[in-house]
Amino acid sequence: MQRSLTALSVLALILGSAGCDRISSNKDNPPAVVGAWFVKIPEAPFQHHMFVFNSDGTMQQANPDAGDPNTSDSNGMGAWVPDGDKIKGKFVEITADRTTHKFVNRGEISFLVKITGNVFEGTASATFYDAEGQRSRGPLAATLEGHRVVP
Repeated sequence: MQRSLTALSVLALILGSAGCDRISSNKDNPPAVVGAWFVKIPEAPFQHHMFVFNSDGTMQQANPDAGDPNTSDSNGMGAWVPDGDKIKGKFVEITADRTTHKFVNRGEISFLVKITGNVFEGTASATFYDAEGQRSRGPLAATLEGHRVVP
């Protein structure tokens, strides 16, 4: 019995170590997009945004709630993947009417950006859907210009 427990402990240590090594090597050399970015989208109701790209392929987008006088927008939550020398992704946000506090739409914003050092440039396409999932607006084209937040 003692021998079985020792063998299982050694096996768990070996398997656990391999997993930790893989994670730490990713942290040492994350994809170029990983980090926080100040992003301008001139075609948006409020052009200044913050994007955060995580190493696990998820991302978040935020801009001031007061930036759009008609609707209150949630933060955007989404995903990204490498696409050749670019980054392709999509985030989704929910909007509510400021007066009635009712659901207005779900916005799906797809983007493609190219990173050069601490800057990225790219394009986006926004499509909006009503409560029944029917397209209510879009696709609307937009441009993106991002600058990495550095310490």
